[in-house]
Amino acid sequence: MMDDKWLSVDEIADHLGVKRDTIYKWINRKQLPGHKVGRLWKFRKKEVDDWILKGKAKSATVD
Repeated sequence: MMDDKWLSVDEIADHLGVKRDTIYKWINRKQLPGHKVGRLWKFRKKEVDDWILKGKAKSATVD
């Protein structure tokens, strides 16, 4: 099941079409649903897609 795979910061940035710096800003603002595994951030595609569909990215716009 490919959709259940954990994605890295680079992979989720590519999926969303944003820069990795934007992902880290969204993480630091505690708005992007991510999970810290050791020193790495990992993301479930479905959680992030749901977050986008609920309009959460709009309120997390980076200046």
